[in-house]
Amino acid sequence: MAQSIKIAGISGSLRKGSYNSSALEAVRICAPDHWNFDIVTLEDIPLFNEDVEAEGWPPRVKALRDRLEPAEAIIFATPEYNYSIPGVLKNAIDWLSRPERKGPIFNKPAAIIGASPSMIGTARAQAHLRQVAFYNGMPLLPTTEILIANADDKFDKEGRLQDNETQGYLREFVEEFDNWLKPYVS
Repeated sequence: MAQSIKIAGISGSLRKGSYNSSALEAVRICAPDHWNFDIVTLEDIPLFNEDVEAEGWPPRVKALRDRLEPAEAIIFATPEYNYSIPGVLKNAIDWLSRPERKGPIFNKPAAIIGASPSMIGTARAQAHLRQVAFYNGMPLLPTTEILIANADDKFDKEGRLQDNETQGYLREFVEEFDNWLKPYVS
């Protein structure tokens, strides 16, 4: 039996019916039994402000930090807005990266997936998120990209992934990420 691994899946979308939250749910469905997979959403996170930080973590930020602290690895699921990651995700990462080099995401292994109704998926957002992760010392799964393009055709109205080919890619991604994590979580 494999060692239990705590993995946080962070959805960069606030939208009800988010394809990225649904993609994380699809990851949960094909995750191995030894994954303790927690899908985290980012509602009600205040804008990062060093003056507020100096007074102490706002309650919602503290709850987010407490939830991510025990995670041994992170899967980001990001939409693409204006060729980049959404502000809500960047804002959360700003809170989670504090204090510098000591925040609850620092140095944790990670992977990036994304879903979008566009024809190219979230390629540009993922490239930008790689830069942000690099700054936070987060080793990233190096070769597998999950770019769920035309997501509106691949998920049903309840957010269930219906596309067999994409399900296969996600199963391969989960297996590869699980194997890649072994040196980081042993």
